[in-house]
Amino acid sequence: MSAAPGAGGKLIVVTGMSGAGRSTALKAFEDMGYEAVDNLPLSLLPNLIVPTSDHPQLVLGVDVRTRDFAVPALVAALDRLVEDQGLELRIVFLDCDDDRLVRRYTETRRPHPLAAERPVGDGIRLERERVRPLRDRADLVIDTSQLTPADLKRVLHGHFHLPTEHGLGIFVTSFSYRQGLPRDADLVLDVRFLRNPHYVAGLRPMSGKDRAVGEYIAADPDFPALFDQLCAWLKPLLPRYEREGKTYLTIAIGCTGGRHRSVYVAERLAAWLRRDGRHVSVAHRDLGAHESPDAASETATADADIREAAVKDFA
Repeated sequence: MSAAPGAGGKLIVVTGMSGAGRSTALKAFEDMGYEAVDNLPLSLLPNLIVPTSDHPQLVLGVDVRTRDFAVPALVAALDRLVEDQGLELRIVFLDCDDDRLVRRYTETRRPHPLAAERPVGDGIRLERERVRPLRDRADLVIDTSQLTPADLKRVLHGHFHLPTEHGLGIFVTSFSYRQGLPRDADLVLDVRFLRNPHYVAGLRPMSGKDRAVGEYIAADPDFPALFDQLCAWLKPLLPRYEREGKTYLTIAIGCTGGRHRSVYVAERLAAWLRRDGRHVSVAHRDLGAHESPDAASETATADADIREAAVKDFA
């Protein structure tokens, strides 16, 4: 028998589409110091939780594979626990594009729990219909379609890491508009208005991390004032997020190719945030797409290995 968090503690339920990453999410919570329980029959849920003041916070993994699973029954059981134990309930719903779910099941040769003898796609459509009310009820929906297992762990850590001295965690990422918006972005900044190093032959092979490219962008007459205005806008905004209980913020900065302007501005913004005393991590989502043919070939091989591992982990 396990125990509930103390009064005012959190009960986190991780649910969603089968194959969208629940196992990866539960591992991430365990790494953060939570106690994770997966696929407990709903009838045993009240027996799992006993009030105590000295126990890790609890995370429950639930989906259609859980015995006696039904959305109304799950919601009723959770509401009773919240009322009886005074817990703060958070529901995390993991979603994913249907075509990617089909691919994950096909590549791992695992049957979908609702497909029976039918195609995987039929099971996915049936499951999506059944869990839609739970998705609508969720406090946080994470689309894992374009996330690696490491990306999913980063997002969960940003939202649910146990209290530390860092306060609000900030993730700054650059991206290419050609490849679409980052789905987990809270704030998106379009910097395509800046002059483009792509049209300077000597700068084109470089990236926004290179000094020459940075100097070229910073020399844009509009850049200094606009960057200062961005920082002035963010400075009072961040404490407001913290007062509202937000623990993680993703700032996405995009340009056409995701190589020059967005990379430079992301690095510059991350440096400013660090000087302001913020806990910041930075990444460049689409920078690797601009490698030389030989490097791209090597990266493609590595990416194939990563995708294979990700498929096994997510499924």
